[in-house]
Amino acid sequence: MKTNPFSGVFTALATPMSGGQVAYADLEALVAYQLEGGITGLVPVGTTGESPTLDSSEHIAVIRATVRAVSGRVPVYAGTGSNSTDEAITLTRDADAAGADGFLVVAPYYNKPSQEGLYQHFAKIAEQTDKPIILYSIPSRCGIEISVDVAARLYEAYPHVCCMKAAEGSCEKVTDYVRRLGPDYGVMSGDDALTLPFMAAGAGGVISVASNLVVAPLVEMVRAANANDYASARQTFHKYYPLFKALFLEPNPVPIKYALKRAGIIQSDEVRLPLSQITEATRAQLDPILKALNYGT
Repeated sequence: MKTNPFSGVFTALATPMSGGQVAYADLEALVAYQLEGGITGLVPVGTTGESPTLDSSEHIAVIRATVRAVSGRVPVYAGTGSNSTDEAITLTRDADAAGADGFLVVAPYYNKPSQEGLYQHFAKIAEQTDKPIILYSIPSRCGIEISVDVAARLYEAYPHVCCMKAAEGSCEKVTDYVRRLGPDYGVMSGDDALTLPFMAAGAGGVISVASNLVVAPLVEMVRAANANDYASARQTFHKYYPLFKALFLEPNPVPIKYALKRAGIIQSDEVRLPLSQITEATRAQLDPILKALNYGT
């Protein structure tokens, strides 16, 4: 079984909202639900947490509230990425002061820096802390991916830049990370629908959207895969695969917030513009899947 700390299921935590404000009571309820289900760790204020539309004070307040609700029971890796290096540095420093155990730092979006620019960006952030940093490569949102060479250079120069959230859709890339960076470097799937294939290639688990709702079964699936019990892991993966796909019928986190409300875990599925509420067409596809899995009536 893997001993790397970056194994298991880390939830890319949704940020509940109501009336245009962060709904902190719902956030506490969601964290409690995660802990009850045996989650490995939590990742607030990433893309699923609607970080692009949280202002800086809300961003840190959500981290602080998550850390307080967790009370040391699982690690909290706060999203602190930005397409501005200075802003990412500030967010990382402030999240560190708020009690985060480490940081998830996405590749800069829209700017489309070179790989050298990426290295320098992440290096500047790494110099602000000695806590673990998870890099996040998701070219579908950022327009660029983080190369294996950049990950290796950073790991050599800054050993605490020690994990990759891989959302490039490529088992080959996961294999490259694992082979090049070695067993002490963490690789986590960034796509629920690819968790098991990525784990077969050497990933240690998933930073998951679906685990906002489905906690214990996904924790057990990943535990089984890490124990090389792929027969059991595959059964769970196939059972929940339709949900993994349906949660991305519309931009994340619109469907997962709807699912959480439908299951009674949070009270509102509100999102902030430019995201909009779930459409009837998506509800018509998602509702039967949720009902079959016993998440709401």
